[in-house]
Amino acid sequence: MTLRDGLAALLVVTILGVNFVAIKVGLETVPPLMLSALRFAFAALPAVLVIRPPRAPLALVVAFGLALGVGQFGLLFTALRLGMPAGLSSLLIQVQVPFTVVLAWLFLKERPRGLQLLGGAIALSGVAAVGLGRGGGAPAGPLLMVVGAALAWACANIIAKRIGRVDMLALMVWGSLATTPPLLALSLLTEGRGALDSLSHPSWVAIASIAFQAYPTTLLAFGLWSRLLTRYPAATVTPFALLVPVAGILSTHLVLGEPLSTDILAGGSLILVGIALSLRGGRSAPAASAASETTAPSTVA
Repeated sequence: MTLRDGLAALLVVTILGVNFVAIKVGLETVPPLMLSALRFAFAALPAVLVIRPPRAPLALVVAFGLALGVGQFGLLFTALRLGMPAGLSSLLIQVQVPFTVVLAWLFLKERPRGLQLLGGAIALSGVAAVGLGRGGGAPAGPLLMVVGAALAWACANIIAKRIGRVDMLALMVWGSLATTPPLLALSLLTEGRGALDSLSHPSWVAIASIAFQAYPTTLLAFGLWSRLLTRYPAATVTPFALLVPVAGILSTHLVLGEPLSTDILAGGSLILVGIALSLRGGRSAPAASAASETTAPSTVA
């Protein structure tokens, strides 16, 4: 990898890590489902006016958008609003990697290799360690919601693999458009008048939060990551994703003052080691080259 592309990869993981700060500050004034709806609405518009729909069945594009928008981010944003530390969330949600391996085994008949199974077990033991220690004072309910968000993310990855080789940026943009109406409906149904009141006089912090999530995170970072995956083998690019929780934990610690407890460091180390083994175990898989094109959304947060 060239120095320029290496720096681009570092920029991507930094943006994705810092994004957890943007999410947390946005939730101070905007309810979670409404914030998620606005993120995807602005990620889709005006991009849908210049980016053609992906060459994929409409039902799968909608399913991808719902899994990513309603499932992953609906649960993640709600957990953060209920008190889940943002830095810890950036770490726990990476268990989508072993979840994806298991779901691919169950639904796509992609038999995992021994190293992938070992990595998944180690990563999940890290989640258990964090959960039992309640890292950073994380409540049990929101912690489980983040794990559920990781499972929804894995479902989105499986749908993307079923779709096959398409323009992943187009899939992200049109999937964002598909998930916006359901998110808005759920927000109005569950968050009520407060969701609309939060938009009547939005603070500059809320506007900046939504803009950062929609453009640098969803479009710029995703576009750069997709470009890297088309230029290099997945095994060269995907290890950079392990730096996302590092950037997330450091940025939330420095900006938001979230604590770095022993159980977070210990459990987090297990999670990262497990994910690294899972990624290494999939390097020589027959579908590795295809996976580089169909699982790119697994880096977006």
